[in-house]
Amino acid sequence: MVLELVVGMLTSGDPIYTVSDGITSVSCGMISRLPQLFMRGCELTAYMFVWEHFRLVDLAWDSAWTWWIAFLGVDLGYYWLHRAAHEVSFMWAAHQVHHSSEQYNLTTALRQSLTQQFTSWMFYLPLALIAPPSFFAVHIQLNLLYQFWIHTELIRDLGPLEWILNTPKHHRVHHGRNIYCLDKNYGGILIIWDRLFGTFAPETDKVVYGLVFPIKTFEMVHVQLHYYLYLWKRSKTYTKISNKLSTFFKGPSWAPGKPRLGDYKLVPKVTGKEIPYNPSWSLPLQAYVVVHFLLVLWTYHDLFQKKMILSQFTILGMTAYILLTLTALGYIIDQRPTASVLEMLRCGVLMAMQRYTHVKPLPLPLAVPTEAFVSLSLLFWALQSFSQLTGIKKKNV
Repeated sequence: MVLELVVGMLTSGDPIYTVSDGITSVSCGMISRLPQLFMRGCELTAYMFVWEHFRLVDLAWDSAWTWWIAFLGVDLGYYWLHRAAHEVSFMWAAHQVHHSSEQYNLTTALRQSLTQQFTSWMFYLPLALIAPPSFFAVHIQLNLLYQFWIHTELIRDLGPLEWILNTPKHHRVHHGRNIYCLDKNYGGILIIWDRLFGTFAPETDKVVYGLVFPIKTFEMVHVQLHYYLYLWKRSKTYTKISNKLSTFFKGPSWAPGKPRLGDYKLVPKVTGKEIPYNPSWSLPLQAYVVVHFLLVLWTYHDLFQKKMILSQFTILGMTAYILLTLTALGYIIDQRPTASVLEMLRCGVLMAMQRYTHVKPLPLPLAVPTEAFVSLSLLFWALQSFSQLTGIKKKNV
């Protein structure tokens, strides 16, 4: 990421990251891993069950054929998972998180959904009939890691490799909201699946990133869950049960009388001059958010390191604190009126956690300045809250 930032500054002269978008993306990535604190991964658990009870063959672990079968099987499973996540509304409600950024850089790769893991497992089960779980575990991680580096605008073209591999050029199209970009280029490592199944599109016009209807917020809970609420409200507008069900099981753009995937003519057209949502906020406030984000990232890392020795109650409490922090920082970035009260409460919780050693202490040179900074943060937001409260009372008089 640092290399991308430096190269981007040298080549274009403009920063390719913003504090608001970058922190939101990393926050979503953090949240997507929180279920692992309470349960085993759905994908591997379901895969192992099918392998143990229903496998058809025992492929040799030391055969190159087994590794290639697992590689192709995982990548093909990912293609259909990814395609379904765009073509089935209740799955899109999870996957839209990854597409919600109007920026396109390496932090976008981290903008992952909390809920997608609860449906993704089913697409790999056919492979469990023949390929051992250890092979699946290796290749599912390889598939995920490969897709990190393709979230960049700095790599323009890779020549002949573009015919076989999913590259930054192909994946930029996938993240676009231009008409020609919609529902295209689903591949994980290989782009051949899109060429075979008719979902490939080359990069032509300038790609404008994000959702067709940008959400214009950096508040993490809204980013993660807003589309579920939208589907529910939309389904209630229909009287027929078939239309209610179609709201969840057909495409996001579907409407009665329209094709299964909807009508692209109803999608707002882009001009290429769109400006990503990036509200102005002061540099000191940005620095404040970055420092508190680094503090919660420290707590997050410590929680995952110690999850095997901590009680479920402690894990639940620290998870709640992480969610509270990421939500409060989102409120600050969005400059919501209730941000001061929420941040005051959060700083109070952080001070209590530091006092009762629920948070791993920072290295000694940083410990005292950090405690002082948190105390001053609490005082600042308490004064802000008091000022807002007195201002409201004066208006009501």
